Amino acid sequence: MPFADRQQRQRLFFETELRHLVPDRREVWTTEDGSAAALWAPPGRWSVPIGTVLREAPPMLRVFGRRLPLALRYLLRVERLHPTKPPHWYLEIIGTEPAQQGRGMGSALLRPVLALCDRDGHGAYLEASSERNRALYERHGFRVVGRFNMPGGGPGIRRMWRDPGG
Repeated sequence: MPFADRQQRQRLFFETELRHLVPDRREVWTTEDGSAAALWAPPGRWSVPIGTVLREAPPMLRVFGRRLPLALRYLLRVERLHPTKPPHWYLEIIGTEPAQQGRGMGSALLRPVLALCDRDGHGAYLEASSERNRALYERHGFRVVGRFNMPGGGPGIRRMWRDPGG
């Protein structure tokens, strides 16, 4: 039975992602006070094996309910459009508690990984779903390299890339 409460669904979504992707395919970065977190895929680990996707299916059905086909279409589109080369870090998820937004938490989570990118000569890639996020990422050297619309009339997604030293 799907959850009625959006917060419960989000919690299950993030718990499922963390359980199935960390530490083999993702790294979790947090602010010192825990009010913001980011889920990064190191170079070569952005793609999620089909077995992992299948293990996530039962809880994701509870998260998305009848909208699961839309979520899967989105996931397939993201996967198809994701750059395969050159090696890069992938920012899958970043979030800040609402009361802390606008206080530099997102930048604090971007800086250490982008410093690793610069040091090691790796790019960075992400999808931004809002203008506010696009502006944040552009301040850190990302540029829009493509766009697509979420299935089912969802928001436009900006595909963004940052070269090392960006």
